[in-house]
Amino acid sequence: MATEDEMREARLAKAARLRDFGSQPYPNDLRIDEATEAKRADLVALAKDEARCAELPTEDMLTGEEERFALYGRVMTKRGPFLVVRTPYGDVQALVRKDDLSEAEAGQLAALDLADHVFIEGTPIQTRTGQLALRAEHYRHVGKALAPPPAKWHGLKDVEKRYRERYVDLWANPDVAQLFRARTRIIRSLRSFLDDRGFLEVETPLLHSLTGGAAAKPFSTHHNALDLPLKLRIAPELYLKRLLVGGFDRVYEIGRTFRNEGVSTRHNPEFTLFEFYQAYATYEDVIRLTEEMLRAADADLRAEFPSLCQERRFTLEGEWARVPMRQAILDRVAKSGTDDFASTAWDELDESTLNDPARLEALFEAQAASADSTTAKQLRMCADHGERIFLLYELVAEPDLTRMYRTPDGSLSVPVFIVEYPASVSPLARKNDLDPEWVDRFELFIDGRELANAFSELNDPDDQADRFRAQLAARERGAEETMDFDADYVRALSHGMPPAAGFGMGVDRLVMLLTGQASIRDVVLFPLLRPEA
Repeated sequence: MATEDEMREARLAKAARLRDFGSQPYPNDLRIDEATEAKRADLVALAKDEARCAELPTEDMLTGEEERFALYGRVMTKRGPFLVVRTPYGDVQALVRKDDLSEAEAGQLAALDLADHVFIEGTPIQTRTGQLALRAEHYRHVGKALAPPPAKWHGLKDVEKRYRERYVDLWANPDVAQLFRARTRIIRSLRSFLDDRGFLEVETPLLHSLTGGAAAKPFSTHHNALDLPLKLRIAPELYLKRLLVGGFDRVYEIGRTFRNEGVSTRHNPEFTLFEFYQAYATYEDVIRLTEEMLRAADADLRAEFPSLCQERRFTLEGEWARVPMRQAILDRVAKSGTDDFASTAWDELDESTLNDPARLEALFEAQAASADSTTAKQLRMCADHGERIFLLYELVAEPDLTRMYRTPDGSLSVPVFIVEYPASVSPLARKNDLDPEWVDRFELFIDGRELANAFSELNDPDDQADRFRAQLAARERGAEETMDFDADYVRALSHGMPPAAGFGMGVDRLVMLLTGQASIRDVVLFPLLRPEA
């Protein structure tokens, strides 16, 4: 078996021979107009239609008056005179015989290797097996591949290699290319949904001088000309809300965001964040918009890519659950020991203890004494009742939301809006008028994934300043993911921000959810990887 170096040398020799037959190895004089591109798409659609293929003439029936098509793309297989050419729309086979070509074209054909790019013109015919083949009347080489394709017939299977060499993965595995086209379709649907409702798409800075808009660690960089330390944004939120102050009542942004955190199946250091803000609205309005928007995106996906929407464990139809955070904790404790719900260390917790700050603090101290070191540290880091409620929710309820809230027949999980968040863990959300210890906020979970975060926006500048100070105090206690004090944002609020609600969602996680992908790396074209050894 030839080595990679030997195969490359053989391909280089063929590339040199191409010049003898009027072609450069890497020509750039092929120009395709829109009509020709449309006809290529039509040819692929025709090849996929068995009924229409059955109506095509066989080769011996050709009269010379038939419609001609152009086929161009990468050669995937070669079986005798038949070439299978891959296009963005699908594969089409061509029947290419040197006797039907000019001497120069036949010479170029002789220099063909798998993965080369070619241009073929001819007439569609029906083969003996009833399939379409484009009978070549003209042939030319339009791009040389010096590296051979992945293992014959099997595509590229090594997962790490697929991520690292995505440029091969996309043409070697058509399902992967289809997934990224579906991703674009989902994003287009989100845009269309908001555009139709009068939202304005905007762009805000990626380089920030302060950490704000979310609780996360930033990446740091430096602007040389200004000698200014900067951070890559962890969220666009504070700039988008400045635009509400400026009179843009409905704004949104879809853009890259960066968080210096661990890598997992649900986390990539850079990801696509989708945020929108609406003046004169509350988080209740955003709940309604969220349901409509995600159902619309899913409907668009199903219409265009039905094969990606099979065998789901969840449904977006019917009623979505809306559960206060404290109720979710109690619901999980009530299920301990039933229906395969394991017992937890908190099974003696009751509603009166949950709502009594002193009793819950005492319970945390008792649990910390017997917990493992990591959990004990988490328990003791909580500074107030709200932080304890939030941690308890994350430890006890959140992992089991999918199993707790299901369709009436129990067959599928339903989306869950967790509402009524503690004010102390929601530094940008508006306090509830009836109980200021809590804020009007929700997080959306679907199929066990945290998908979105939204709330009625805090527009009181003095309250916001106090919240920023609380973030600084938490940092002094050892909390790592806190915000800076943003004096300019407080000043912006001082100019008057209308009552509003905002929403944020990770686009990558939405694509994972709707297309059934297990890892965020599968929906990011070029995920961050360790350097090759």
